[in-house]
Amino acid sequence: MFESVTAFLWYFQIVILIYFVIANGTYTLFTLLSLRDITKYASIVTRHNINTLLSGVFYKPLSIIVPAYNEEATIATSITSLLSLQYPEYEVIVVNDGSTDDTMAKLIETFKLVKIDRVTRLNLIHKPVREIYVSLNYPNLLILNKERGGKADALNAGINASTFPLFCSIDADSLLENEALLRAARLFVEDKRVIATGGIVRVLNGSRIENGAVTEILAPKKMIECFQAVEYIKGFLSGRTAWNYFGSLLIISGAFGIFRKDVVLAIKGYRETVGEDMDLVVRLHKHCREQKIPYKIMFVPDPICFTQVPSDMKSLLDQRNRWHRGLIDSLLYSKKMFLNPRYGAVGILGYLYFCLLEGLGPIVEFLGYVGFILFFLFGYINSDFALLFFVVAVLWGMWINIGSVLLDDILYKRYKQVKDLTKLCLYGFFEMLGYRQIITIERMLATFMFWRKSWGKAKRQKLRMNETHGHT
Repeated sequence: MFESVTAFLWYFQIVILIYFVIANGTYTLFTLLSLRDITKYASIVTRHNINTLLSGVFYKPLSIIVPAYNEEATIATSITSLLSLQYPEYEVIVVNDGSTDDTMAKLIETFKLVKIDRVTRLNLIHKPVREIYVSLNYPNLLILNKERGGKADALNAGINASTFPLFCSIDADSLLENEALLRAARLFVEDKRVIATGGIVRVLNGSRIENGAVTEILAPKKMIECFQAVEYIKGFLSGRTAWNYFGSLLIISGAFGIFRKDVVLAIKGYRETVGEDMDLVVRLHKHCREQKIPYKIMFVPDPICFTQVPSDMKSLLDQRNRWHRGLIDSLLYSKKMFLNPRYGAVGILGYLYFCLLEGLGPIVEFLGYVGFILFFLFGYINSDFALLFFVVAVLWGMWINIGSVLLDDILYKRYKQVKDLTKLCLYGFFEMLGYRQIITIERMLATFMFWRKSWGKAKRQKLRMNETHGHT
């Protein structure tokens, strides 16, 4: 009996150690690939050639779709910002998805809305639209006031009402850099195979805002927001860029993505799920592979979208629970892609990674932390293994975080003040000492409740239209 227990503990330690080596090794490889890919990208993309390419007859007009539910704190600033973006031809469609606050009243007051009679094609099924409004001041602004149906339902309503061949989905609490659309839409002009693009999403909390635009990027004030800022930098700079390199990008953030409308219509739009952004991209891969349609889904490393992140622990945990449930639901819905050569690198590499390291990873990681503590306390782990585990699982993870923050600064110089960069590096170091474990536990719990359809909603901080010194 004693020998069996000893053997089990030995194998358990090896499995956990291998998991952390693979996970951290993958992030390290992704960071190196990102450095190479982004450097190459920056050498061929300049502001001049982007403006030249899209200012002529070759640009593709697009529709910006903004689903909104109880967004009175941010909606006016966000829409004002979108209406001032640099792009040759576009429309903004705000879909008020049954808000119970003053979102609709704020829109009517700010943009001088009038109700119109307009028939839209019901290409995609969604909850009924009660009224349609246009703005007296902005001819390219359209507002749909509809019954509550969820984010996917609202996006489908916006697609039905849209005019142009491309559409951009963006969250109601997000702000885009002035040239973000130009940079993200460039690939649709250069390559007809491109059906979707996504850009980098940054943490808005703490930054300076003036007239609906981010004028200075600053590190957030709150600890919980700084941890998320580090996560966003690592996730988008390393993860998304690397999967773009392998042609296996499975996620375009719901905060900012551009899609070819005809292909999205072909797969019947967004599916009702808590992870509608990932689900759409996975189904686009699946559809194009099955129909033998040449296609590309690309991550563009320089269009920047700023989004508010949760500033309280409950909202953060609700968000991460929802994200993980959405990930599992998306993977299960398209499970036939798993290790299926028919779907190329997407099924063999991308799907495998998201199943093992993202889907099941929180369970393995949780068992690793708990097992390590318990076995160490009861004397089942020797000091050499304890030191090795600490180096692989904790110190390596810390330096991946710090490396991502520093690499991002080298490439983009987003943070102008040394104190902001130093602050994020410190939080990147301490992220592995408590914060990561809390998020891991919440994601593990979400694994066992993935069938739940509840969305949840983070508290929003008000965005000021003319804030020149304050912070969000």
